[in-house]
Amino acid sequence: MEGSKSPPRWQFWIDRGGTFTDVVARKPDGSIATHKLLSENPERYDDAAIQGIRELLGLKDDEQPSSAEVEIVKMGTTVATNALLERKGERTLLVITRGFHDALRIAYQNRPKLFTRRIDLPELLYERVIEVDERVAARGEIVHVLDEMKAERDLRGAFADGFRSVAIVLMHGYRYPQHEAKLAAIARSIGFAQVSVSHEVSPLMRLVSRGDTTVVDAYLSPILRRYVDQVAEQLPGVRLQFMQSSGGLTDAHLFQGKDAILSGPAGGIVGAVQVSRRAGFDKIIGFDMGGTSTDVAHYAGEYERAFETQIAGVRLRAPMMHIHTVAAGGGSICRFDGSRVRVGPESAGANPGPASYRRGGPLTVTDCNVMVGKLHPDLFPKVFGTGGDQPLDAHIVGETFEMLSREVAARIGIRRTPQELAAGFLRVAVDNMANAIKQISVQRGYDVTGYTLTCFGGAGGQHACMVADALGMTRVFIHPLAGVLSAYGMGLADVRALRQKALEAKLSGESLDAAMKLYDELSISARAEIAAQGIAPSRIRLRRTLHLKYDGTDTTLEIDSDAAPGSSAAKRAAGLTSIFEREYRTRYGFLMPGRALVIEAVAVEAIGVTEAADEAIPSFAPRSTPLQPLRMLRIYTDAAMHDTPVFDRDLLIPGDRIAGPAVLKERNATTVIEPGWEAILTDRDNLVLERVVPIARAHAIGTSADPVLLEVFNNLFMSIAEQMGVTLQNTSYSVNIKERLDFSCAIFDAEGQLIANAPHMPVHLGSMGESVKTILDRRENAMKPGDVFVLNAPYAGGTHLPDVTVVTPVFLEPLVPRASPVATGEQEATGEGSRPAFYVAARGHHADIGGITPGSMPPDSTHVDEEGVLLDNVQLVAEGRFLEDEIRTLLTSARYPARSPDTNLADLRAQVAACAKGASELNRMVEHFGIDVVRAY
Repeated sequence: MEGSKSPPRWQFWIDRGGTFTDVVARKPDGSIATHKLLSENPERYDDAAIQGIRELLGLKDDEQPSSAEVEIVKMGTTVATNALLERKGERTLLVITRGFHDALRIAYQNRPKLFTRRIDLPELLYERVIEVDERVAARGEIVHVLDEMKAERDLRGAFADGFRSVAIVLMHGYRYPQHEAKLAAIARSIGFAQVSVSHEVSPLMRLVSRGDTTVVDAYLSPILRRYVDQVAEQLPGVRLQFMQSSGGLTDAHLFQGKDAILSGPAGGIVGAVQVSRRAGFDKIIGFDMGGTSTDVAHYAGEYERAFETQIAGVRLRAPMMHIHTVAAGGGSICRFDGSRVRVGPESAGANPGPASYRRGGPLTVTDCNVMVGKLHPDLFPKVFGTGGDQPLDAHIVGETFEMLSREVAARIGIRRTPQELAAGFLRVAVDNMANAIKQISVQRGYDVTGYTLTCFGGAGGQHACMVADALGMTRVFIHPLAGVLSAYGMGLADVRALRQKALEAKLSGESLDAAMKLYDELSISARAEIAAQGIAPSRIRLRRTLHLKYDGTDTTLEIDSDAAPGSSAAKRAAGLTSIFEREYRTRYGFLMPGRALVIEAVAVEAIGVTEAADEAIPSFAPRSTPLQPLRMLRIYTDAAMHDTPVFDRDLLIPGDRIAGPAVLKERNATTVIEPGWEAILTDRDNLVLERVVPIARAHAIGTSADPVLLEVFNNLFMSIAEQMGVTLQNTSYSVNIKERLDFSCAIFDAEGQLIANAPHMPVHLGSMGESVKTILDRRENAMKPGDVFVLNAPYAGGTHLPDVTVVTPVFLEPLVPRASPVATGEQEATGEGSRPAFYVAARGHHADIGGITPGSMPPDSTHVDEEGVLLDNVQLVAEGRFLEDEIRTLLTSARYPARSPDTNLADLRAQVAACAKGASELNRMVEHFGIDVVRAY
């Protein structure tokens, strides 16, 4: 129990990742020790976490750690994540209201990959469905009494067939749980070992996501329980806690499947935030690059959480750290497809791992770093080969890259040295990671140039400077335990318990009073869970939040209910409205005046504040001579070979400055300081890397079809089109565009030919080029910077009239003469006001554009006017001025005018904003590469 006096004992903080298991130990004297093992090494041990504890304690392989030596073990694990990804969970039975047998299979019918002709639906987690005769209405009336006898017969039949895990999900069960509770009691009396009930697992509205979450819990909890029991059995008497996806620890026996999906990554974010704040950085991008993938997260004062997430084809309504994962880790497989180089998404994993791991694996990002010299076998732990005692194999890496170099030369006639080829793969991987960071920052309205890139994970330090350069960031922070920061974060995390309950009431003084009653009920339960884990009441604090949304929408924001104090509930409601509107405008760029706010749910989080692991200011032995490198390496970076010094981080003292290029050897990682960067060691043993030479923009890279740049530009153009789509979704007003995602965005060249389109609506994209060419043909010599045009005419590339296309000509800044069509680099002057270099377009399905029926698609129309307002080559913005009055007149003066011109205007503004985003990103691309290179690719 916390507060009891006993001799100091060991604490172990462990992250069991996909490739490596990291162990951080706090010794009885308060000092820190670290250890790293392969997560899978069946020849040597059954479980990497227990083996790591044994090795740090100096125990033999058959000895168990005891509670006399070990106080507590805090863990994050990928066991549940792997079971979900590989579909290796428990056989699960779904019990649902009659008539909804296929509700979770049908789901929402959204297609994440619209251009995939063969749709491979994710494998269902439940194996059998029982429909029960019952029905509770939305307001609680019993429409059909539960047939308990029949339900019991069906459950006994499933039990006899070997099912031991059941998920119970009934219509409106989140609010009226009496039928679910009766079924759960029956299932437990029969002997089902795992009974997951929706009103306990996810007590929120929306049958599909609530149902999926409950099924996930039933599917994964038994697997998780077996792993927890296996670990606990080998740690008799030792307190054992696990990290939840929400970023809080919980007792091992309270750890549930639904809360385990992001167990390891959540520890990394907690660690990154805590060490960054101690170092004085309060706005960070967490960059965790491991062996299998890279996790990125945004922090600017509060942990960001997602309350509805889709992972491996399953929707989860459970609080999780807002972490974006991209398949670009040290183990991402590198290959050549005949025309361009590709990195990932496939990974070599822990076994066989990269080629250099001596297990017959393929070329990976790690091998690329070996090839360019940034990873030297002498600087890496000797944990490879079947015996786990061999160094990295640089010889096989060199041989394999040489073979690949010859293949590239034979296929496309371009000779690249193995080092150049490896550097090209690294460039593609870095771009993939930078694009992932844009999704959690730039696309949500945050300017990352003022942030610090907090880098951790075993592979993060090798790429941090390059990722920062790709984003325009100029500072990187690396903690001394960055290589094992996810494990270190386990020790810094608080114990947390979250309780939620649906309310679904319009925001008012009365509904806030109702919310307060729910807060009291939820607080008692959450506090009790924390107190049961040995946390003193004085160390427990509560955070109360409301999930608010505009009436008629699905987009909720989590608002701190205590942030709007007032003498009355009505005043607090007004204050919460102001806070919501400020947050909503920041996130989406507009408000919905006159639209009521709805409290969808209330939540209480009890936080048991853990005693912080104080980081004592380290002592450094004075040095009388200048810092000397351990050795020199030849590395290939920044398109050239460099003689590069290698320094031992343990030999640095505060104030040491190391100019790039340089390599730092660390205990759990390798850090590469790129040319133009400088590393400084602080008095707390932190490394701060800063760009000291402004980044040089590469223009003279040629216009021939380089296999590396083909992939780079493919990703860049696609990323721009996708960013346009995100901007349109965030700033649009109508349900059609914001929630149904009935829109498309694309980029076109100076002749109106399609360059790239995001994976949006195919029916739009096939004809958008004709709309762009219509504008180009009719206004070619009259367009000016800041002009935007709109049309929906069926004979000008339109489909039906509600599909409205906004086209923006992109003039480069500063204006450049038009290049020849073959992009030879010879420029051809076009006179005053050079032609646009590109066009960007956004097409959205407006909810109504007039006509004889609402929705603008009458089946019996005989004239186009009966379908709605025809927009044919209409100017929407003139040199930056939105022509609201002129457009409103068009929409309202037609024979059958638009029914809600304000909605049309709001969506048109969103389409203009999306095009502006595309134009801005294209200008940045041209600034970086030069117009001839961009046109060529």
